[in-house]
Amino acid sequence: MSAERSWGKAPRTGRRGSPGPGRIRARAAHPISRPDPGRSPERTDTEAVRAAAREFLELFHTENPKAGWMGPRLAAVMREIDLTGTYWHTPEELAFGARVAWRNNARCIGRLYWRSLQVRDLRTVSDARGVAGHCFDHLRAAHNGGKIRPMISVFAPETPSRPAPRIWNEQLIRYAGYEQPDGRVLGDPRYRSFTSELIRRGWRQPDRTGAFDVLPLVVETVDEGPRMFELPADTVQEVPLAHPELEWFADLGLRWHAVPVISNNRLDIGGISYPAAPFNGWYMGTEIGARNFGDTDRYAMVPEVAERMGLDTTDETSLWRDRALVEINRAVLHSFNRNGVTITDHHTESRRFLIHLEREERAGRGCPADWTWIVPPMSGSQTPVFHRYYNLETQVPNFFNDPEATHRSLYGAPPAFHRF
Repeated sequence: MSAERSWGKAPRTGRRGSPGPGRIRARAAHPISRPDPGRSPERTDTEAVRAAAREFLELFHTENPKAGWMGPRLAAVMREIDLTGTYWHTPEELAFGARVAWRNNARCIGRLYWRSLQVRDLRTVSDARGVAGHCFDHLRAAHNGGKIRPMISVFAPETPSRPAPRIWNEQLIRYAGYEQPDGRVLGDPRYRSFTSELIRRGWRQPDRTGAFDVLPLVVETVDEGPRMFELPADTVQEVPLAHPELEWFADLGLRWHAVPVISNNRLDIGGISYPAAPFNGWYMGTEIGARNFGDTDRYAMVPEVAERMGLDTTDETSLWRDRALVEINRAVLHSFNRNGVTITDHHTESRRFLIHLEREERAGRGCPADWTWIVPPMSGSQTPVFHRYYNLETQVPNFFNDPEATHRSLYGAPPAFHRF
């Protein structure tokens, strides 16, 4: 659903009671690699853009017969590319392209819902404060009182004359990881370097640090460099974890945020790249229970839960790890359901994915899928997605990992060799 493994899924701004883009708290981060305003990004090959645009328009008009004959639109796009090296999608093309990008992404198991994606067209927004403000509105609207809406906010595209804005965070909501004197980490170890760098750049952590302190949103633009924005309290909806039978589980103080908005993947539609296009579905329970709380390089809660359950952790044949992991995942599903927040389990979602696969095959379309991502991280062989092979051919439109974005999200800076 959200591809928590680091994939990695139009409300008004400035509504009453919530800060609009003009009222967001911000601080400029100390730039390590501040963009050079006089530097143009590497130019995209015009012929490649023309070919990608033609392929996309053929797809759009084939699947949208009401759009009419493609000829006039194709001619206009080719002229625009010849003049500027790029072109501007119509709102209908953008919405279709974003939905198909979800449909094509090989790492997401939740693609059955691709048609329901709500697309926020924010391509005229390119300043850091505006991007941050609309990201906060995205979180509010996507939460929807717990009935999570699949949603994407598409900001200004990359062009031959101007770099697009970038969001450094892997997701709009991420928890800090604080290095401790004894070498341990308080919070999320995945973001210890990112946290340390943001502190060095001027972020003031809470006076009393905890395991679930929300990191600021970092937005980088060519004019302003990277800037940090505190997330307003009403944008961070969290679910406290409790267990349906183990009363002591609530004493662990665990919680997780409700809306998983992936924010550092590039959306590619017809040769146009949108580096800032935060996107969400809803969580599959194992993304939180088996990965965020189960992984040894994340919160690593399995040993503590096993100890509290009274399991024999000295003997691996007792399968204490497996038993504890199941109970953590039960707690996640129970807690989200009890709090009225949309979530799904890995067995249900695996069956739904095969429904999606069958529908795509009936429509005459390929359905790329990466087995290592589609198979859940717990009880894989008990799900129907385990027992088959998949096509891995990359299709476009799509979401793509950006190594430079990944570096920013983990280390709080662009790669040393890169100038934005």
